[in-house]
Amino acid sequence: MNQDLIEKIIKFRDERNWDQFHNPKDLAISISIEAAELLETFQWSGADLEKSDKLDNMKEEIADVLIYSILLAEKLNLDISEIIEHKLKKNGEKYQKDKAYGTSKKYTELR
Repeated sequence: MNQDLIEKIIKFRDERNWDQFHNPKDLAISISIEAAELLETFQWSGADLEKSDKLDNMKEEIADVLIYSILLAEKLNLDISEIIEHKLKKNGEKYQKDKAYGTSKKYTELR
């Protein structure tokens, strides 16, 4: 994870004295709310699943999800690169290439 970017996010928060509001519960709630706003972009979209006409809005909502996720990781003293590497390893064990290739089945359904 780009440390400069993380520092910019934290500086933005600190310059506004918002850390006092950023407890893990409220940050997790905020991630969920922003993810729902991203999902709203696709509501009633019919067959057009890309929604290229709403790309700018999607960028903003993805950024909000990522910013709150970074702030939550920082609040919990987690190393973002480390937890992602760990999760990729774990997923690699669940979704072995030879069994998961080209399928959307859950790991419990793979044979």
